[in-house]
Formats: sequence, structure tokens, C-alpha cells
Amino acid sequence: NFPVWGMLEKLAPTLLAGVPAIVKPATATSYVTELCVKLMLDSGLLPEGALQFIAGGTGDLLDRLTCQDVVSFTGSADTALKLRSNPKILQNATRFTAEADSLNASILGPDATPSTPEFDLFVKEVAREMTTKAGQKCTAIRRILAPEARVAEVIEALETRLSNVVIGDPADKATRMGALVSTAQRSDVLEKIGILSQEAERVIGDPETFEVHGADREKGAFLPPMLFHCADPDAATKVHETEAFGPVSTIMPYRDIDHAVALANRGQGSLALSLITHDPKVARDVIMGSGAYHGRVYINDRTSMAESTGHGSPMPHLIHGGPGRAGGGEEMGGIRGVKHFMQRTAIQGSPDMLQEITGRYVKGSTPIAAPAHPFTRTFTELEIGESITTAPREVTLEDIEHFATFTGDTFYAHMDAEAAKRNPFFPDRVAHGYLLLSFAAGLFVEPNEGPVLANTGLDGLRFMKPVVAGTEIHVVLTVKQKTRRTGAYGEVRWAVTILDGEEDTVAEYELLTMNAY
Repeated sequence: NFPVWGMLEKLAPTLLAGVPAIVKPATATSYVTELCVKLMLDSGLLPEGALQFIAGGTGDLLDRLTCQDVVSFTGSADTALKLRSNPKILQNATRFTAEADSLNASILGPDATPSTPEFDLFVKEVAREMTTKAGQKCTAIRRILAPEARVAEVIEALETRLSNVVIGDPADKATRMGALVSTAQRSDVLEKIGILSQEAERVIGDPETFEVHGADREKGAFLPPMLFHCADPDAATKVHETEAFGPVSTIMPYRDIDHAVALANRGQGSLALSLITHDPKVARDVIMGSGAYHGRVYINDRTSMAESTGHGSPMPHLIHGGPGRAGGGEEMGGIRGVKHFMQRTAIQGSPDMLQEITGRYVKGSTPIAAPAHPFTRTFTELEIGESITTAPREVTLEDIEHFATFTGDTFYAHMDAEAAKRNPFFPDRVAHGYLLLSFAAGLFVEPNEGPVLANTGLDGLRFMKPVVAGTEIHVVLTVKQKTRRTGAYGEVRWAVTILDGEEDTVAEYELLTMNAY
């Protein structure tokens, strides 16, 4: 159903992880995928063999899998079960990720009456999910949960909106919903609505009598949007386990939020649950009750509806996947999506050994004495672990009072000895944390023009021990990590430790600078 996006959601993190990929699209839409792959290969941007393509059958491909392979699948729950049961996948514990169909639900909050923006938003979302791609979406809304008193009003509103959906040739600008992917898919949907009809009444749409604009209804795989009404969802089972993968949804009543949550969870795992409400308490109750059963919970109201992407739009930084019937897999989610295609291995060794292996400074490793001040050395010249220890500087009471006056930070712990002593953290008046950072910079910075171009920030700042007047501090500055950024400069991450005269750590943080090569 997504011959390009469905491939790219898997391919992008695969390539970022440095892993080659074999793409196998659904046969019915493989021409579109093949063209996209050809464009990528013709660009010359990918190394040879990084991307390969198979259309149709895969032969004995699965029988060649090893523990170093990953299978990432999108499709039906039945096919996912068949694939993950492959003897080689089981024998080699090949990593398998499935994003399968699911009975996604959408809940109309009890506060969303017909006079509210939320009611209109709900109807719009449901209608869009029923008709986009003719309902052939793994995230489409299959079950509509509305308060008992609102069911008739929702049906009426949906009938009005869906009656305006023009079905026909997708090349025609007037068309709002096209055909299903194949006549076989249409037959499957008709079979599934026959099952749904055993527990629910069709209230909108008739597959026998509907108009098709600019195309032949008999030759095309067309169906109208169809809404079913299940009056007794507690007694029903088929509406909670049967998915008609087309423009089909079932509306059912709920008594209260706990009941709505219970009905939503009867799908036994979904990719997406949506809730339309303006009441944060309702939202919290639904999240606490349903979070464990759904991969993504989408909440929308009048505040966010203008910029929201909608129930069925998983964003790259959001997890896409779900428990149970939805496949039990997880894709995307920002950098998490890349790590699904990587192996995490624990490495044990001395700090020196780990530093050499990782190319990143490890605390406790043998210091490397800098041949010159590090700020005078280029990005290329700097070595990981290279370190200097500065001369000491005494922090005086005058320093503390001057800093307080100059900055306006006259917090009592810096100005009132008796008040500071009543505080369990301070033995007396203490220096400001940011005064210590300023003194630290003064101790380790080389002021003359050189390879250091800019200070871009600091990470992980922690104040470990208070500093009273009369304390001497010094700084240990160590090259922690180097990362190339452009053709002219790279980022250097420095480990900075401020210590007192007893060699106790007063503060520590990581300083980031941009250094010329």
C-alpha cells in the first residue's frame, strides 16, 4: 500500500547503520518500487551492492539467513506469523521485525459534543482515514468508539461527509477516492465485511449500488466507503479481530472512559490509537489504561488540530509499530530506528584498552601529557586523552561578593553565612557555581588566536562539592572526542574537571569547541 514510503522507512535507517539491503515489495505495486530503486542506483550515490531489488517470489532467500541478518516486514499478521516461523529464522535467532495490520481505534471524548470543534475534528479524521488510499493503510481507523449518546450524531455527520466523496479515476481532479489495489483485494474486503455483518449493521455505503466517476465500476476494483454499527461491542468478537483492509470502519458505543479503554484494548495490540478530546483528565485516563496496547497514541483537540499530521501519519521521530497483533515490532523513533539494524556488544577491558578501541577518552586511563597547550594544536594534531593540569587559583570572599554584585545573583547561600549554615548542603557562604566555571575558563583558556574557533556549549554540568572562600581550585582539561564537521573544522569535546586543594572534584562537564584542521 506504500510502495515508496514503505520501503524508505526501512531503507533509510538500514543505510545509516551501514547495512546493505535487499528490497522485496508487494508484487501488486512492485513497478513503482522498482522505478524508485532504479533512480537511487542510477544516482551513483550508493556503494555497489548496498541496495538490491527483488520482485515476485524470493526463492530460497529465507533459507540463507544467518544470525547477522535482519528481516523487516510490513504486511498482514498472518504473513508475519508465517515468516517469523521460518526454521532458519528460528534456528539462527535472526532478528525479525514485523509491522502488521491492526484494529486501530479512535475514541471520541465524552466532552466532544456536536457543538464543539472536537466533534467536527473527529468526523473529519475518521472520514479521512476511511478514504485515504481507499482505506488501505495499516494505521487506518477500523473501530470508532463514541459515547452512547453521540453514536447516532456521529453516524449522521459521517454520512453527510462521506456522501461528498467522489469515487473514480485518480487522474481526474474531482476524484477523492480511487480503486483498491486489485480485484483480489476487493474480493477480500467483501469477504471480510460479510464476517463483520454477523455482528454489525451496515449503515453507510452499499457495495452493490454506488457511483464511480470517470471509470468502469465493473472493471475496476472500486468500493464505496462503508460504515458498520455494532450495537453490542461487549458481546461481539469479530469486530475486534477482523480487519477489512479497505474503506471500512465500525462504530460502537461506550458507557464511560473505562469502557472505551477496554474496547480499544480488545484489538489485542495496534499501531495507533487516537483520542479526540479537550479534557486533559480524559487524555490521561486513556493513556494510563491503553498505553501498553498501542504503539502510538495520538491526541488532538482545538489547540493542536491546525498543525497536527493526523491519526494515520507516523512521523520519523515517533515509534512506528505496536504490540500483539500489530506485530510486536518497532521502527523509526529517531536514532532508535538505526539501532534496530545494529548489534550492541559489551566490551570489557582496562580504561586504556577501551580508550584505544573506541577512540573516545575513558576516565581512569593513563593521561597523555600535552606537548603544548591544547588550544594551540589543530584538530588533527590533538590526541584523544591529551591532557593538561592548570595552576591553582584561590577563591576569595571578595570574588564571591563581586560576582554577586556584578551579576545580581545574591542568593542567600553566597551572602549570608548563618543562613547558609542552616542549609544542609553548605558549611558556610559558598562560591557561585558559575563563578567557578568562569574561573575554570580563565585557568585553561589560551587567549591568543589559534585553531580554536568557537565555544559552542557544554554538556553534563554537575556541581559535586561546595567551595567556600579561601579554597584553591585547579582544572584538568582532557581531549575526550573528536568529530569532523565540515571540510574546514571539526568538533572537539573536552572533559573538564574542577578540583579543590584536596583533589576532590568540585565540578565536571564537557566543553564543546570547533577547531580548525
